[in-house]
Amino acid sequence: MATSIKDVAREAGVSIATVSRVLNGIDVVNDETKKKVLDTIEKLGYRPNILARSLKTHKSSTIGIIIPDISNPVYPEIVRGAEDVASIYNYNIMLCNTDLDLEREKESFNVLREKMVDGVIYMSNSLESDIKDIIEEINIPTVLVGTMDSEKSLPSVAIDSFAASYDAVSYLRYKGNKSIAYIGYYEDKTSDYSKIYKGYKKAMEDNDSFNSELVYFGSLKAEDGYKGIKEILSKSKVDGVFCANDEVAMGAISALREMGIEVPTEVDVMGFDDIALSAIYYPKLTTVSKPLYDMGSVAMRLIIKILNKLPIDEKNYILPYTIVERDSCKK
Repeated sequence: MATSIKDVAREAGVSIATVSRVLNGIDVVNDETKKKVLDTIEKLGYRPNILARSLKTHKSSTIGIIIPDISNPVYPEIVRGAEDVASIYNYNIMLCNTDLDLEREKESFNVLREKMVDGVIYMSNSLESDIKDIIEEINIPTVLVGTMDSEKSLPSVAIDSFAASYDAVSYLRYKGNKSIAYIGYYEDKTSDYSKIYKGYKKAMEDNDSFNSELVYFGSLKAEDGYKGIKEILSKSKVDGVFCANDEVAMGAISALREMGIEVPTEVDVMGFDDIALSAIYYPKLTTVSKPLYDMGSVAMRLIIKILNKLPIDEKNYILPYTIVERDSCKK
């Protein structure tokens, strides 16, 4: 039979109210009594009923995390950063995977509201107006990761993807590439991926070398890189390829290899994200490195500060990025 709060109170020789105050961090219990209660909790292996406590206090000590694609290695690393911080502050997480489906995103917010989560960390390939409306409707503190709303009204954690993309294309041009293709996500989505494309386009326009025939829009899977580069090469020659994420870059390299085109001898290929696989793929991938773990940890600290009404240094965090030079671009 599970240990109850009554068992803890009886064993520690205190009232149930005293045990409850210790559990809820109410600072009216002296240190000696608090230690006695905590030692008893550990001795008996007592685990508080989170649901019952949340009904009483209207707090569940749970943060919902919504991600668009659990198979994409970017998101588990962000979640790991968030979870590590959550555990420090005694918060639990509840994970929702939406498979890039807008209706599932909407349903995830409703489920998290029913589960009485205290806050939400939201990640997606785009921030649709319907989602922003739901965030306002459910009135649960929400932090965006990897994107921000146009008014910057919602707290967010991201990198400057426009600048990172511009720098990446500039890097490829520095390596001597002039005909640089782009494979990525759609331009009209309100997300960091649209900023990646716009950074690419601006860098190419600034050098009078933008060519729409060198652009392929798809999703963000390896097969899009594979299909994209084959379609581009059916119309034009390229000496460089810039991809919106590492998985797409790996798909492009696979297609180039299949076509007998050597990377980087004939074509440089560059990714974005710096997932773990990019350092062991062949050839090792040159990429824009996003601080994925830090994005999760900063987002979790931000939501916890908001929930506890603590002062925050920034509402919209822009974290630094770096270009990691490996073997898919000429030295």
